[in-house]
Amino acid sequence: MKPLSEKISSIPPSATIEITDRARRMKAEGTDVISLSIGEPDFDTPRHITDACIDALNEGKTHYEASQGIPELREAISEKLKTDNEVDIGASGIVVACGAKNNIYEAMEACLNPCEEVVIIDPSWVSYEPAVRIAGGVPVHHSLNEKGFQLDDSLLEKITAKTKMVILNTPSNPTGSVLSKDSLNLVADICRDNDIIALSDEIYEKLIYEKDHLSIGSFDGMDDRTITINGFSKAYAMTGWRIGYAAAPQDMAKAMTKVQQHTISHPATFAMWGAVAALKGDQSCVADMRAEFDSRRKYVCGELKSMGFTVAPAEGAFYAFVNINGDDMERGDRWLSEAHVATTPGTAFNAPGWIRISYAAKMDTLKEAMRRIREFEDRRD
Repeated sequence: MKPLSEKISSIPPSATIEITDRARRMKAEGTDVISLSIGEPDFDTPRHITDACIDALNEGKTHYEASQGIPELREAISEKLKTDNEVDIGASGIVVACGAKNNIYEAMEACLNPCEEVVIIDPSWVSYEPAVRIAGGVPVHHSLNEKGFQLDDSLLEKITAKTKMVILNTPSNPTGSVLSKDSLNLVADICRDNDIIALSDEIYEKLIYEKDHLSIGSFDGMDDRTITINGFSKAYAMTGWRIGYAAAPQDMAKAMTKVQQHTISHPATFAMWGAVAALKGDQSCVADMRAEFDSRRKYVCGELKSMGFTVAPAEGAFYAFVNINGDDMERGDRWLSEAHVATTPGTAFNAPGWIRISYAAKMDTLKEAMRRIREFEDRRD
């Protein structure tokens, strides 16, 4: 048999999924593992959303739909963006896909020519670089400064004539930090001055504590060069539903739709009706989940700091990003094999020396996990 794709062979598997799978195997073998490695809310999808999906099934809404997504959902997303984000994009600029990850990949395929560069802000989510590389682009990494995890003028050093796109993620996975208005203004200035696209991943937008969310697509002169990515997985505990969306200028949305037409066609029709209910229904479920995450955030970050760890600003999402001042791969492996707590080493996010801990778990579980880590660290010392 001839060799398989060298491009795909050169791309590593998802570290978060690999570690979660390892934890599941250990559990299946009888080990009492606590998994804090994957970014998934532990809440059930709110009942009014699942009811809307069931109603859609019972009403026979199980057939092909428009490739960009059902009109009712695209209209609801457009209205949400205007109201919440001051991003004014009509329904024709909305592309609903099988999760925000799918939208990100489609954006890469739609926008990148071979060898064009994409600046990725580190620490960064594990799938940005593979998406760029699969689409034929060249990833260029730039690190946030660790004092506040914000951007500064050093970003300009990564901009070249080949730069096509800058990827932003605020709130951040893995750090939980939120980009300031100054950081976003810096990116907006660079994009306008150099004819660069901003891809803004805002999937954790509803999970911000003590700060406000800002969308770069609302900044002056950015409406025609920003692709805003969002979805339903984190805010509405709908990870398995696989519903995300992109809001983009018309030419980009059309190109992304072409990619979708020739790959997934469109997300599951009945799932999209659940997403309509999520946006149009009572939003108190989001506030309740955010309040619970906030309590967990304060507890976990407090415990880690009391152990002597430095923790990145946990301003959003549901992650504590911990500086372990050592080999994160070795420490993460020992936390799993000896303390039986699964986490994700920062090396997976281009941030060696750090470990990501998800606090998307019940408080009793988090307390036990912190106890195990503390006992391990005391023994190690």
